Amino acid sequence: MKNVFIINGHQKYPFSEGRLNAALTEKAKTFFQNRGYEVKLTTMEDDYEVNTEIEKFKWADIVFFQTPLNWMGVSWSFKKYIDTVFSYGMMGELSDGDGRSKAAPKKNYGLGGKLNGNYMMSVTANAPKEAFNDPDETFFAGLSEDELLRPMHLNFKWFGLEPLSTFMAYDVMKNPDIENDFARFEKHLMNHF
Repeated sequence: MKNVFIINGHQKYPFSEGRLNAALTEKAKTFFQNRGYEVKLTTMEDDYEVNTEIEKFKWADIVFFQTPLNWMGVSWSFKKYIDTVFSYGMMGELSDGDGRSKAAPKKNYGLGGKLNGNYMMSVTANAPKEAFNDPDETFFAGLSEDELLRPMHLNFKWFGLEPLSTFMAYDVMKNPDIENDFARFEKHLMNHF
């Protein structure tokens, strides 16, 4: 039996209550449970205890991170989570510091991770799909979704986790296609698990 740690990184705002991220989180939870996986869940708006969160990462074979794209990154509540849980975890529980040693102080930065597993990011974005991977689109200038999300990929890599392909729900505020997003999400999960 595999263990899945699901993180709902949504932060509520007056214009975004988090219903889509909550629905995708619930769909992921149900998907994994129906396949016999053990599931633990953390939601950014709930209270959490740092040591418990670290234990969830150590327990998990898969970390599933659901988040809105928030000012080209993650919500401030998830950034706070990173600053507390990840910072505490890098002092020995989740990684051996920054991976460097006294014998090689200039090598292996970021490669001290102690976890063995995978992570998947599922992202909701107001940007349309056409805004990415197109050098003629001025704002992202050809950036892919994963290039924009590089800091999060590096955070998970720091602890030794390997990526699975990212899911993206596009244009969720101005031109939502939620039923199609749900169908694509289910297919995305089925292709990986």
